[in-house]
Formats: sequence, C-alpha cells, structure tokens
Amino acid sequence: MEYRSLGRTGVKVSPLCLGCMMFGGKTDPKDSYAIIDKAIDEGLNFIDTANMYSRGRSEEIVGEAFQRNGKRDQMVLATKVFWRMDNDDPNMQGSSRRHIIQQCEASLKRLQTDHIDIYYIHRPNSEVPIDETLRAFDDLIRSGKVRYGGTSTFSAWQFIESLWVSKELGLNRFICEQPPYHILDRRIETELLPMAQTYGTAIIPWSPLASGLLTGKYRRNETPPANSRFENHADHPFQREQYNDRVFDVLGGLEKIIETKNCTLSQFSLAWCMQQSGIASPIIGPRTMEQLEDNLKAFDVEITEEDRQKVDQLVPPGTFVSPFYTADFGPHQFRW
Repeated sequence: MEYRSLGRTGVKVSPLCLGCMMFGGKTDPKDSYAIIDKAIDEGLNFIDTANMYSRGRSEEIVGEAFQRNGKRDQMVLATKVFWRMDNDDPNMQGSSRRHIIQQCEASLKRLQTDHIDIYYIHRPNSEVPIDETLRAFDDLIRSGKVRYGGTSTFSAWQFIESLWVSKELGLNRFICEQPPYHILDRRIETELLPMAQTYGTAIIPWSPLASGLLTGKYRRNETPPANSRFENHADHPFQREQYNDRVFDVLGGLEKIIETKNCTLSQFSLAWCMQQSGIASPIIGPRTMEQLEDNLKAFDVEITEEDRQKVDQLVPPGTFVSPFYTADFGPHQFRW
C-alpha cells in the first residue's frame, strides 16, 4: 500500500481511514473487533472514532480491540471532542478548555492508551474564542497526551483564523481538517482545498459515500431500505434536503460510468474521493464485514481523466446536489 503524508507532518497514513461510528451501536463488539483486525491486515493504519459515538462505547471497543490484537503502536489513532456527553450538565459539551481537558482524560481511559495521535475539535464554536481551544490543545500536546490537533467541518476562514492565532501566541497549530466531501457535495473545492494545499493541511473527508446515497441501495420512487440512514428521511428536514430528485439524476449518470469499470458504485465513489487532488485519507464507516470488504476494493479502481470529466458534468466542481457541509450547534445553526 502506498501511504500518504499527513499534511506537513512526518506521519504516513493509509489512503483510507477506518471510521468507527457504528461500533457499539449497530455493530456489536465481536463484529467490530473483526472489522478492525481485517482493516489492519489489509494495510490500513489510520483509525477514527469520537467520544460521542455511542456515548463512549465506540472508543471503548477500539481500546479493547487494540488490547486484543496488540497493534496500537502501529496505528494512527484519532478521536474527537465537542458534542454533549451528559444531558444534564451544560459544561459537558463545546470547545472550552474545561471540557477539552476533561474529555481527553476520559477518552484516554476508554481507549486504554497513554496518547491520542490526532485529537479533533469536532465542530467550530463561535461562543468560545479559538485561542482558548488552541491553548487547551497546546497543553495536551506539550504534556504528551496528544500528538497533533485537528478540526472537523471548519470553513476555510475559521481554519486560517486558527493558524493566525497559533502563530501569534506561539501555540501548536492544527495540522488537518475533516470536512464532508463526496461526489454529491463538492463545495470544499472552492476555498477549503486550495487553502489546505497552500498551508500544508491534510484533508481527511468524512462521509465519502454521502451517508450511503452513493452505495446504490437507494432507488428513485422506491421506499428506502429498512434500518437504513434515510429510512425516515421525510421526518427530518435536513435529510429531506439531502434525499432529493437531483441526487437520483446523478446516481443514474454514475451508474452509466461504472458499467465499464467492473466495480460497484460505492467503490467508484470512494476511489474518486481518494484520487482527488489534495485528499489525504477519506474515512469509511463500515457497519458490517461485507461493507468493509466492498470498500477496500476501491483500491483497485482507477479513476481516469475521462471519468473525472464525466463526474464534473454531473456535479460541476465546487457545487452540490445534496447538502452535507452543514453543522448544528444546538441553539445556533451555522451553514455555508
């Protein structure tokens, strides 16, 4: 496997990152251990979780898996902090120093490790000055509990602000950004990707399969499969925006492209994301071993210039047909 540089750092990561959001929820521990072991056996050295996934259970399972297989030291382990962890305590959320330090300690215990390789602030937060967040991350890095800091779903200007504050105050800078990015939402190509390439920032896309819209499981005018992400999309305003007729127009065009590619829609979509300029390591989120095996076959798919041009005709660069680049901050709604 050809490993890639993680931005300006000396760390090398696999072209796909194993996301663990399903572990401890729809995927039980036994299957989760097996998926982690299989991913490592296939060469993936990058694993991503978060404290809020299944209220800490995902981190616990990842920690248990490393205790079982003894592979912690060869993995680049990432987790995140931001979302509420206690329904009754208003301080158990956000990007304050108090919450970040507290939750880092809790994550280390759940993960059964003495350090986190990449610690992400899970969303930006206008209520807390970025210098408070950066100072907390800097202290964690200087203490050895965190190796690098990163962000998730920051806009280009927010990330640049963080770089400026880091420089002004002499703090460790964020080294990577984790945005939503896939064929159906290409908006990061307008500002975020050029910014990242200019400043040596690694881009680690989340939801490269658009929450399953790019897997082929959904069909126009058909009821979504039971237990799927969009099964009850009509009851959720944001999902209603994502699940629209324009999406199915694009899916029809993609199906024509893959007719001669000998691959599935999900494999093509992952390969497209992996092979886009400026992308370090898209995060896959398999629920089952079958899904992992399908995802891994994306390594065998070559995206030609003709393929890129056909995708560009369906969804022009920098545009979208299904909105994913949106974040909800409780009482505030921040969209770009």
